[in-house]
Amino acid sequence: MVDRRLQVFYTVAKVLSFTKAAETLHMTQPAVTFQVKQLEEQFNTRLFDRTHNKISLTEAGKIVYGYAENILELYERMYNEVLEITGEVSGSLLIGASTTIAEYMLPCLLGAFKQQFPEVNIRLQVGNTDAIVTMVENNLVDLGLVEAPVYNKNLEVEVCRIDEMVLAVPPDHPLVSRKEVSVEEIRRYEYITREEGSGTRAVIDQYLKEQGMSYSDLDVVLELGSPEAIKMAIEAGVGIAIVSRTTLRKELKLGTLKAIPLNPPLTRPFSHVRQKHKFRNNAVVELLNFAVDYCKQRAIEEGFSVPELEAVQQAMRKGG
Repeated sequence: MVDRRLQVFYTVAKVLSFTKAAETLHMTQPAVTFQVKQLEEQFNTRLFDRTHNKISLTEAGKIVYGYAENILELYERMYNEVLEITGEVSGSLLIGASTTIAEYMLPCLLGAFKQQFPEVNIRLQVGNTDAIVTMVENNLVDLGLVEAPVYNKNLEVEVCRIDEMVLAVPPDHPLVSRKEVSVEEIRRYEYITREEGSGTRAVIDQYLKEQGMSYSDLDVVLELGSPEAIKMAIEAGVGIAIVSRTTLRKELKLGTLKAIPLNPPLTRPFSHVRQKHKFRNNAVVELLNFAVDYCKQRAIEEGFSVPELEAVQQAMRKGG
């Protein structure tokens, strides 16, 4: 019922990019431009200034943006209050997830959620942790799931799972028989890393600092943008890498890679991230509750107790 033109305009105004808005809305860029142009024709004024490949809101655009934000939130509240009366859980969810979570955790979680709530339509945006946090900050997704600590006080962060990081090596590597390995030993070998902005990279960088080392101390031969690419490079003998044990299930089963625990151990939280004061529709609430229960069960299966998980949650709330 909400004017589609207003929804499109609001998204463009949020990200100040027709291209990014088109990606978020799963539309073509010409379709986004057309919707905004129609709204400008209705008001008989420009809503965006377009200069040097950049856009900004005009004075009229700022007025429309303020009202659009209120209109869209009121519509969502109205829709969900009616659903509460009927007891129905439906609607659309836009989730942002960092790469590791999107590839290795969410398929099973969302599959189980959809079996219980088939009327909920879920769309997924994938990016590194920095990109997902930015999406949450800009209200471009209903919920973010990230793999590195988030200390933005304006966001609500809830740890849902503990993930162990290990050293991944090919079966014929000199370290393969070791029961554990230190970063001092890792620096002797060619190393493959994730890109800057990745949650995995941030966690490992912090771990190196705690061991009195830095990223520059490693013999980095390759920087890649996904866990799959890193695993393929390790199998090809390019180097070794610290990765999430969660990403290695298939390779460990097939014997194409080996996982060596780190000394001292390295774990990290997988967390839900959302705006503190944003209105939550029924579908978001049900997904959050479902995800918390799902992740606690998986934590127990993988050897982490619920008290351990809750201890990390408390530390995150305190910013520690």
